[in-house]
Amino acid sequence: MTQVLANIHPDAKIAENVTIEPFATIHGDVEIGEGTWIGPNAVIMDGARIGKNCKIYPGAVISAAPQDLKFGGEITTAHIGDNTTIRECVTVNRGTVDRHKTVVGSNTLLMAYCHIAHDCIIGDNCVIVNAVQIGGHVEVGDWAIVGGSSAIHQFVKIGQHAMIGSQVMVRKDVPPYTKAGRDPMSYIGINSIGLRRRGFSNEQIAQIQDIYRVLFMKGNNNAKALEEIEKEMKATMERDEVLNFVKNSTRGIMKGY
Repeated sequence: MTQVLANIHPDAKIAENVTIEPFATIHGDVEIGEGTWIGPNAVIMDGARIGKNCKIYPGAVISAAPQDLKFGGEITTAHIGDNTTIRECVTVNRGTVDRHKTVVGSNTLLMAYCHIAHDCIIGDNCVIVNAVQIGGHVEVGDWAIVGGSSAIHQFVKIGQHAMIGSQVMVRKDVPPYTKAGRDPMSYIGINSIGLRRRGFSNEQIAQIQDIYRVLFMKGNNNAKALEEIEKEMKATMERDEVLNFVKNSTRGIMKGY
């Protein structure tokens, strides 16, 4: 471990080859994986569990107490996966009694000034762009991208491979593979470019497009659309992912065109 002028609690568990820059603060109930870099003036608070080869930039605060009036001081954690980058002044609060943890996955990028509230689950390979504000209990699927200055309401779910535009108010669930934008937020197509980059075949992309034509563009209510999709379309992992997401949505999904 390399550290100069940093404030490190003796009980912190810090692996080999961790660099902690001057004026960073590391509390006692903290674990940091090997190869991680902690920038100057970053604060890693009790409950932080940081993986390998992460980069945490100046001013970031990881595992601060939840901004939740119901929080009773229970012991909770904030988990950061391997190879994740957390840029300047990001805040990641630890969990409450609901889940007892907040999770940010591996290979994820949290750009400057993002806020990840208590009990959120952020998947792997996500990009959360500058100044995105994510309320408590939100779930974001793998490979999702959230555009800059967007705000995500508590308990919202964002499906895998979804893409949300900038400055969007996200009050409803965003199904997998879709793009969301406008005000109020609505469906603006599928994330076809992202899917191609990640190796989805033309056949898979075409089926996803067909699914969302039925769901969003034919004037069906959700129940009728789901019935038609399940009856008329070949069972695939992508079809079932959409069906399960919509069926299990508690806040309701975004509107169509």
